[in-house]
Amino acid sequence: MNGLTMSQISVGQSASFTKTITETDVYMFAGVTGDLNPAHLNEEYAKNTMFKGRIAHGMLGAGLISAVLGMYLPGPGTIYMKQDLKFLAPVRFNDTITATCTVKEKIEDKGRLVMECIVTNQDGTQVIVGEALVMPPK
Repeated sequence: MNGLTMSQISVGQSASFTKTITETDVYMFAGVTGDLNPAHLNEEYAKNTMFKGRIAHGMLGAGLISAVLGMYLPGPGTIYMKQDLKFLAPVRFNDTITATCTVKEKIEDKGRLVMECIVTNQDGTQVIVGEALVMPPK
């Protein structure tokens, strides 16, 4: 299984991945990463935060960007080189979020792509925005 090569990719091309973020996802992410922040795991604590309840880890939502890049565009074999992110709104338990990555620029001489990355929730609210630099498979 191979992803798309530079010659198969056009500026403006995009792909998406959608997932509903569950309580189990949040607990598994906390276990894998060691990020046990009570804003994610302790409802009593989280009720007293600005979010008024538990929220998913920002990087869990951003992880869907990795799924798009590694599985869909460019796809398998892609090397993820750089990511800039801005977290705009919380991802709450049971939110359905969609990561969309769009080819913004092709750097032909370096064999790199600049990708615009936007994660939205089920209401269309942007929760994460950013830009990635990737090397598609040869």
